[in-house]
Amino acid sequence: MTKTGLFFGSFNPIHIGHLAIASYMMEFSDLRELWFVVSPQNPLKEKKTLLADYDRLELTQRAIEDDDRFDVSDIEFRMPRPSYTIDTLTYLSEKHPSREFVLIMGSDGLKHFHRWKNADLIEQHYHRLVYPRPGLSREMIEKQKNVTLMNAPLMEISSSFIRQAISEGKDMRHFLPPKTYTYIREMHFYEQ
Repeated sequence: MTKTGLFFGSFNPIHIGHLAIASYMMEFSDLRELWFVVSPQNPLKEKKTLLADYDRLELTQRAIEDDDRFDVSDIEFRMPRPSYTIDTLTYLSEKHPSREFVLIMGSDGLKHFHRWKNADLIEQHYHRLVYPRPGLSREMIEKQKNVTLMNAPLMEISSSFIRQAISEGKDMRHFLPPKTYTYIREMHFYEQ
C-alpha cells in the first residue's frame, strides 16, 4: 500500500510555512506522497475572507508544480458542503484501495478535534501526523490516540497574517512561493 499524506486546508493563500511542513513530513516520515486537499469551506471557520475555490486551487497548484512528491486534490469541491474530513477520507479510501491515507494536521487542530464530525472514526481508522503549532502542550498531544507528534519546526506564519499584510500594501514575496506570489499580484488578491 502506498502511504499517502493528506494535508487539508483552505490554503488562503498557501505559503512557505505550508510547504516547509509538507516537505518535513515527506522527509521525516514514511509517507510516499502528499496531497494538498483544498477545502471549499471549513465548517469551523468564517467564509468572509475566502478566495473562490478555483483561485485557491490555482495558487496551490502553482506552489507545488515543480515538486513531484506533491499533488493537489479538489475532491472536496465535488462533495456536499460544508465538507467534513471523515466523508472525504471515506470517499478517498473507497476510490483508492491501494493507498493508506494519513491525516496531516497542526496541533492546534487537536484542541477542537472532538467537535469534528465522527472524530472517533477518524481516530480509530486513520493515523494522524501532527506538527507543532503554538498553544497546545506536548502532554495534551500525547494523550491523543493514533497520533504521531512530528518534531517539525514551529511555523508561526499564517495565511491571515499574509492576507492582512497584502491588504496594507506590504511586499510579501518571501512569504509565498514565487509563482503563487506572482499570481496573487496579477489578480490583485487580498488587496483593499
